[in-house]
Amino acid sequence: MSRPSPPRTRGRPGAGDDADRRTRILDIAIELFSRQGIAATSMTQIARAAHVAPALLHYYFGDRDRLVDTLVDERIAPAIGAIGAAVAAAPDAPRDIVRVFVRAMSEGVTAHPWFPPLWLREVLSEGGLLRERLVGTFATPVARGLRDRFARAQAQGVIDARLDPRLLVVSLISLTLFPHAAAPVWRPLLEADDITTTILADHTIALLERVLEPPR
Repeated sequence: MSRPSPPRTRGRPGAGDDADRRTRILDIAIELFSRQGIAATSMTQIARAAHVAPALLHYYFGDRDRLVDTLVDERIAPAIGAIGAAVAAAPDAPRDIVRVFVRAMSEGVTAHPWFPPLWLREVLSEGGLLRERLVGTFATPVARGLRDRFARAQAQGVIDARLDPRLLVVSLISLTLFPHAAAPVWRPLLEADDITTTILADHTIALLERVLEPPR
């Protein structure tokens, strides 16, 4: 049985228009999911925000679960993968690992502003719909790779022996992810609108580099 043609709003858009519309729907969906959560966002709301008929969403993605699967495959997994690839290519010196991770996370958040709030809502929050999909697949290799590299550096006496390599990973992720997620609170609270993404990354790197050094 042949697949029906997608509903058209006006005119006769070509393949390029079809791809652009699908991309726009994905962009709007992930932005809404990051702001109000996946469970609280219906396909109708997404269609309304994208100014398309709900039937078009069902044509492209089926139901909301399949839309989420598409976002994981085409948006979230590539964002995490880019950070993981950058860290994997970094030299083994802890300072280099920290610099590369912080810069990669900063670039990722700049390119994908939805990432921090979506991670807080759907991964860290109890009942988040992305925890199992992301932690068990894409995030685990990155986190464990960092842990193992920090542990090797500590065994070589390069990192303070009082630090736990596992908690170093927690600190690293916390100091790069949470400030962006909490920016709507701390920027007005501390009158810090002048702090750019680059300034924040430089501050985080300086802080972590100082912590890593073994005591003299």
